[in-house]
Amino acid sequence: MGNKKKKRVDIVYSTNQDFSYDYDDELEEETLDPSEQLLYVSIDRKKRKGKEVTLVEGFVGSSDDLKDLAKILKSKCGVGGSAKDGEILIQGNFKDKVAEILVAEGYKTKKKGGN
Repeated sequence: MGNKKKKRVDIVYSTNQDFSYDYDDELEEETLDPSEQLLYVSIDRKKRKGKEVTLVEGFVGSSDDLKDLAKILKSKCGVGGSAKDGEILIQGNFKDKVAEILVAEGYKTKKKGGN
């Protein structure tokens, strides 16, 4: 799982044996307990050629945990989607179903927007 390549910052090679490289580490955010999270569920049509997606925003945690949650939502809705930058996209209009699933998983949810 943790097969991430670290990027060395500014130094390619050093002959100094005591030299330590500075690594450009992305700090993973610690995942909050589901009961401490408030997730916003909405329908989004912007930049999607008129197609609807269910958007889940507000997740606080590691990208692996975000992807795990997205996998649960995608499988229970029977559709595809993606997860990145703290957001989960589920293809289609599943706002009510996604909100129910999130509540069943222990998350607090708020629906945004009409319909």
